[in-house]
Amino acid sequence: MRFMVIVKATKDSEAGVLPDEKLLADMGKYNEELVKAGVMLAGEGLLPSSKGARVHFSGTSRTVTDGPFAETKELVAGFWLFQVKSLAEAIEWVKRCPNPMLSESDIEIRQVAEMEDFGAEMTPELRAQEDRLRQELSKN
Repeated sequence: MRFMVIVKATKDSEAGVLPDEKLLADMGKYNEELVKAGVMLAGEGLLPSSKGARVHFSGTSRTVTDGPFAETKELVAGFWLFQVKSLAEAIEWVKRCPNPMLSESDIEIRQVAEMEDFGAEMTPELRAQEDRLRQELSKN
């Protein structure tokens, strides 16, 4: 099972406050553990929303809003992609994580949808297309 592990933004991360050397070292050590255990598939920190944009969809209309965005608690500051056997295992790994912020913080864990989760709507043709795309991605 794959899980997206989402580090929630804080006022400091949105203000562009960067982690100190100790936190970077602690995170590096944690990431090494994840890689050695075969858990971590990807992981990155994100710049503040002031350097981003949102695209709103309404029918065929698209509206672009430049950051920053007001609701800090709803923003993402970074992520990992884990490959583990269960939500319980993902939780255990996250509990070992150093606090990713210099203040109180939250990490959200969400299971990644697999093709099987889409049922009959994922036709054999759509599955073949998805397989082709994944093969192309693996070449990058």
